[in-house]
Amino acid sequence: MEYLVEQVVSCPYCGEAIDVLIDQQEVGHQYIEDCQVCCKPIVFNVSVDSMGNVSVSVHDENDTY
Repeated sequence: MEYLVEQVVSCPYCGEAIDVLIDQQEVGHQYIEDCQVCCKPIVFNVSVDSMGNVSVSVHDENDTY
């Protein structure tokens, strides 16, 4: 079973599109990873929809959500 899913996200700081590998075992969790372009910390929230598709939302560490 494949646990890593490649997704493209936009950095909330510099706006660059970056490729990230999302671990499906992280569904429901939040973690921080530095942007590959500007090196600022991006907060990742991993979720799964009713069809079983993994998705990720990102925001900067100062955003309230």
